[in-house]
Amino acid sequence: MHQLILDTDIGSDVDDAMALAQLLGSPDVELLEVHTVYGDTRLRAQLARRYAALARRDVDVVPGVVQPLSGREVWWAGHEGSLHDGLSAEVVSSDTAPDRLVTRLKEHPGEIDVAAIGPLTNLAAALEREPEAARWMRHLWVMGGSFGDEVSEHNFKSDDVAAQAVLNAGIPTTITGLEITQQVTIGADLLERIRQAGPLGRALGADIEQWWAYWNETWNVPHDPVAVLALSRPELFSFSEAGRVSVAAGGRSTFTPDPRGTVRIVTGVRADEVAEEITARIVAAYPADHGEIDGDGS
Repeated sequence: MHQLILDTDIGSDVDDAMALAQLLGSPDVELLEVHTVYGDTRLRAQLARRYAALARRDVDVVPGVVQPLSGREVWWAGHEGSLHDGLSAEVVSSDTAPDRLVTRLKEHPGEIDVAAIGPLTNLAAALEREPEAARWMRHLWVMGGSFGDEVSEHNFKSDDVAAQAVLNAGIPTTITGLEITQQVTIGADLLERIRQAGPLGRALGADIEQWWAYWNETWNVPHDPVAVLALSRPELFSFSEAGRVSVAAGGRSTFTPDPRGTVRIVTGVRADEVAEEITARIVAAYPADHGEIDGDGS
């Protein structure tokens, strides 16, 4: 059983909501709380609370840092949670994510994993407040970067300053980059299964379809669920040796093997099995014996 804090920019790409639902359906993960980052973090937190409520789970959600340290403009702002009515009624924490992260890690040093599937701004802010937090984290799981090519991935590009600060901190870290996540797809057959997971599945299905329509596609890449699954099902992945990751201005990332380093990257994925496992865990987030609830989680 892994004790986990999820740090997310839920509300942009639908894959953050998929990752949250996946964790809610993971029997080997205890989701301690959710932290939101990047842009309207309060609205993102309310959306995360709504998804937890649809799974009949009471999860503490803590809004985090609004502006990236890079100063870069927040992408696609204003679309978050557009299919979810009444989000303002969802109650979220009055704490701030960096402070809460430091407190949690200090109380339970070496016990808590963090999955960071958005820009790394909250983590950088937490380390600025308390550098010792790097030693207290059991392991950091990151969706970010793209290795072996010239692509700038969104999370690292959005806050390259925070990404470099966090990856230089000496935290044991596993990074799943675009060159891995893009091997996995969710298509119509898996979407239909997701829809069967009660109100949670219907809400998530609608958000997935909205994302497909935005890109004029009939499938999507579950970037964040893939990265999160590396925690629970490492046998479905292969990993590099230890090394270091540098993040250049603009977000381009480079991995350099180094036995003194604390970072590894995912180098391979059993794509079909990963897509199946992601779907199964999302469906398990709303077991058949839950019964039905209405769309606002009541």
